[in-house]
Formats: sequence, structure tokens, C-alpha cells
Amino acid sequence: MAKTYESKDILVLEGLDAVRLRPGMYIGTTGLKGLHHLLWEIVDNAIDEASNGFANKIIVTLHKDGSASVEDNGRGIPVDMHPTLKKSGVEVVFTQLHAGGKFNNENYSYSGGLHGVGSSVVNALSTWCQVNVYKEGKEYEVKFACKEDSKGKVHGGIALAPLKEIGATKKQGTLVRFLPDCTIFEECDFSNDIVSKRLKELAFLNKGLQIEFIDERENTQTIYKFDGGLVDFSKYINSGKSTLFEPCFYIEGASKLVKLECTISYTDGYNENIFSFVNNIPTTEGGTHETGLKVALTKVLNDYARKNNYLKEKDQNLLGEDFREGISAILSIKMKTVQFEGQTKTKLGNPEAKTEVEQIITNELSKLIERKEYEKSLELLINKAKGAAKAREAAKKAKELTRAKNSIDSSTLVGKLSSCTGHKAELNELFIVEGDSAGGSAKQARDRKYQAILPLKGKPLNAEKKRLEQVLQNEEIRTIISALGAGIGDDFNAKNLKYHKVIILADADQDGAHIRAILLTFFFRYMRELVTGGYVYIGMPPLYKVSKGNFTEYVYSDIELPEAIERAGKGYTIQRYKGLGEMNPEQLWETTMDPNKRTLVRVDLEDVAEAERMVNILMGDNIEERKEYIAEHANFNKENDFDKKMIQKKINKNIDVM
Repeated sequence: MAKTYESKDILVLEGLDAVRLRPGMYIGTTGLKGLHHLLWEIVDNAIDEASNGFANKIIVTLHKDGSASVEDNGRGIPVDMHPTLKKSGVEVVFTQLHAGGKFNNENYSYSGGLHGVGSSVVNALSTWCQVNVYKEGKEYEVKFACKEDSKGKVHGGIALAPLKEIGATKKQGTLVRFLPDCTIFEECDFSNDIVSKRLKELAFLNKGLQIEFIDERENTQTIYKFDGGLVDFSKYINSGKSTLFEPCFYIEGASKLVKLECTISYTDGYNENIFSFVNNIPTTEGGTHETGLKVALTKVLNDYARKNNYLKEKDQNLLGEDFREGISAILSIKMKTVQFEGQTKTKLGNPEAKTEVEQIITNELSKLIERKEYEKSLELLINKAKGAAKAREAAKKAKELTRAKNSIDSSTLVGKLSSCTGHKAELNELFIVEGDSAGGSAKQARDRKYQAILPLKGKPLNAEKKRLEQVLQNEEIRTIISALGAGIGDDFNAKNLKYHKVIILADADQDGAHIRAILLTFFFRYMRELVTGGYVYIGMPPLYKVSKGNFTEYVYSDIELPEAIERAGKGYTIQRYKGLGEMNPEQLWETTMDPNKRTLVRVDLEDVAEAERMVNILMGDNIEERKEYIAEHANFNKENDFDKKMIQKKINKNIDVM
């Protein structure tokens, strides 16, 4: 008999219960990214105070007890009573969804937080939260915490008492400290690396703002302050690269709707890099503001090229992609009534932003390039663009060759790819395996219904600092492109992917690490959506097999080995796997390919600007900078964060790598 469905069956979630029941709807994930999203919500509120001219200093602290705090010297959250809710402004902000001072433009001209859910969501997903407000010579405090009702249900973000005045102070601003609820998050350990990179980026974006980062766990203190703002940011991103000219183009301007800053520089490389931000929020997927920049740049440079006879009357205009070869641009805009696509704020949707940005860039860049000091720079830029146009034609022919059915099916994949029988891409997995020996084991071990195997012969081409037509000449690269079926470069379309898990499976040695780096570089440069879409994974084969009688345990790091030996007891044997080919098919399936037991590391792209810098340092031509980086950061005698994370995770979990 069918179950009745009546009004009494409709669940009404009160207060912040909805956030705790479905946290992913508000912060995207309960993994490491979601944990840091809590911190960014509070940091963004402090940054908004600075962006609107009310603060010039922010202190972010990671405490030993696992909590985090953010303090600013802004105006302080309102402490007076709300006229209808009869609570202090602080309590309203931290307990009511869609409550805040950012829905109109009276208190904040520019704001990264427009949904009014940031502070309340942080409170809802924390074990406890404490807010101190310093305002007009007085300090106020309110504490929130999780509480269990008579039925055993836990409610988050409950005020333990109304806001109270606790004393006099000379300080001004707000201090928020919170402890993430570890019953909700998969991980509760903030990453020093992730936090420091984001705070440094925010300091670049807000010229003159001082951001102090304290990590009590590691006893470190760092101050970020850049009086050069985006110009300093541009130098940082391009460090280690050969720039085409100095100084960079610096543009600033404003309209009634948009305030804009932009730097445009060029390297001698071939990759296009535009890093865009809206109200200090990274728009990693671009949007209408980036479109406005591209249109304006193409128009202004074509007009200059014709005016100065770099393009003759019979010549066609150069395309935007020609002018963007080797570009390294930073675009930061502040605007009112922002329409981000989704709460995660990765793409700008405002149609008017394109028009406003295009007009400002066109006007200001046109005036800038008429200055005598840029004459030689523009000659180099336009000659580079003309060379890019010739390379574009060559790449077009190479793409057509790669697309050709006979070339792909007959010569590229036959005898290499062992495809799966399943036709649902979202269920299918492609293992890119190092070497024929390991490829043979993987083919025998796999579940052919949804697992395909593509062995690589030797190392693929390092795609860094290579034009597309050069990349397409490499047989291993062409094989990967053909197997994935989604195109390459501007033609890449994730909707055409044949596999929604692309798993790099290489030996746990230097050569294996190099192959992983080469493949990730290729994906980052020419199939970036593969990475941003969460399709790329790294398989984690074991390093050891510890055995004794019926006892068998696979060990995935040197750190774990002593404990495994202790569990085995006297008389144990150890097998060290030097390569995937040393495992028989059963062992490879059991340790590395079985979805119920394996460990997969998902490759994620959190900070595009920092990723660009790392790829250039590690895979580019500047050997000295690479040596310096390794000397500074490599510590082979210390447990690294990745090893510790691997120990903390069980092998049936996926792990995000930021």
C-alpha cells in the first residue's frame, strides 16, 4: 500500500538546521575546500571593510586548539537592537540566513559577500563561535555553540546569552573566532599553505592593506603588505619568466558601475594567462569582465598595428588569441550588485560588466600606448602576435590531422588503448599507465565494464613553453587526446569526454613522479577544464607488502611501515614494489584499482595564479629558480603534509589535492 503524503510529512527546518543538514548547498563540500570556505567567508567580510575604506589592517590566526580567528580594525558589526527581530545586530548576522548589510549599496559600495549567508553558515557549522566587537570605546561579546535538545538532536549556532558589554577599549573593529564542527567536516585541520597563499593574494589585490597571518601551531608570523598592488602581483606571477618588455601596462579607471585595475604584461612563452577577480573574489572560470578585457585589447592593438603600418591594407586583422599569446594579465574589478554564478563565485554573469570593462580598457589603454616609452614594447608585442598567427594556422592543420578518423582510430589508438565496454562516460575510468609491463597487468586486473587502460611508452612531451602545433606532434600526447575524445585547447569540451575519471598510474619513484608532472602540466596547459572539473586523479600504488602467515598488509608510505611491521610480529617478510610491473594483476586490482579499496588523489585547482607560478618554476626553462625552490622547500627528513594526509585517510576515500 502506498505511503500517504500529507502536510504533516513536510519537514520545516528552523534557524540554521538547514545548513547543518545540507552543508554542501552552502559551502560546496565538507572536504578540505569546504573547511577553508568557512574561513574565507569571515576573511571576505573583513576585506569588504578594507575595500570600502573602513579598515587597513587584518589579522588571521590559526590557533592550537583547531579554531581560527579573523580580526579587522573596521567599523565593527552593529551592536544596537534590530527593530523587528529584537536582537542585537551581531546576533542577527550570525543566526539569520540572508541577513546582512550588503543587500543594498548604502553600507558597502563593493562586496564579495552578497548572499547574506556567510557569517551565519560559519556559525551553523562550528562547534562554537565567539564574536567580539570594538565600537565607540566599548567592547561587546557574544558566544554561540551547538546545543542538544531533549530528543537528542543537535542544533548549531545557538546564542548562549545575548550580546553583552564587557569593558572599555581603545580598539575598533570586529574579532570572530570559530571552531569547525568535526562531526560535519571530513577534515578539521586548516592548511598553512592554503591560507597563506590566499592571504598573500588578497594583499596584492588591496594596495596598502596589511594582512598579518599567525599560525600558533607552527609558531610562525607573516605580514603581507604591497604598496605596488597589482604591479607587485604581476612581478610575483612572472618571476622566473622572461618578460617581453618592462614595465607592464597598468590601467585603472572607473565608471558609475565599475571600478577597475588591470595589469597587462607579456612573456616569451606561448600560454595565455588571465587572472581575474571581482570584489576580491577569484573568478577562476572568467566571465563577462574577462570578455570585456579581451575585446578591448584586440581592438586597441589592431588599431595601433594599422595606424603604425605593422598591418598593411591587404592584411587581415589579427585575432584576439594572437594578441594573447604569452599574455599575463591581472584584472580586478569592484562593482555593485554582482551576479556570480552560484555561491562558490567562480564566474561573473553581469552582462553590463562586459560593456563597462571594455569601455574603460579601450579608453585608458589607447591613451597609454601612445606614450613614447612603450613604442619598442608594442613593436615586440605585435611581432609576437604576427608569429602567433602563423603558428595558429599550423596548429589548425595539426588539429585537423589529429581529428581525422583514420589518423585517430587506425594509427593512434589501435593496439594501444584497451577500452571499456560501458557507454556511460560518468561511470567510465581511463587509467594512463606508465610502461607496457604495468599496462599488461592493469589490463588483466581491470573491470572491463568501466575501466580502460592506456599504457604509455616512455615519457610524453613536456608541454610547458611549447606551442600547440609542437605538442600535437608528440605521439603519446596525440594518443591521450584521441582516447579522451574531448578535443584540445580552445576546442576542448568536457561534454564530449569518454571518461569522467582520468587516473594517472605511475611508479612510486622519480621517473613516475616526472611522468605525473608532465601529464599534469599538459592537462593544465591544454585541457584545463579537465582539472577544474575534477576529472583528473592520481592512483596511489603501495610501496610495500608486509606478510607473515595469513597476515598481509599493504603499506603506502615509509611513515606507515614500522607500525605495519609491529602488527605483523616476528618472522615477517617485506616485499618492496619498485614499480607497478612487479605486482601481479590480482595485487594491482586489490591495492590500486578496486574502487572499494584503492586510494585516489583528486587533482584540484584552487589558486590559478599560484598554480601558474608553480608550473613555470617546476616545468619551465629557469633551472636556477627551480634549484632555489627545491633547496628552500624540500625537506626529506620531515614528514610532509601529503604523507600525513595519506595516513589519516582510509584507502577507500578520495582525497582532494589543492
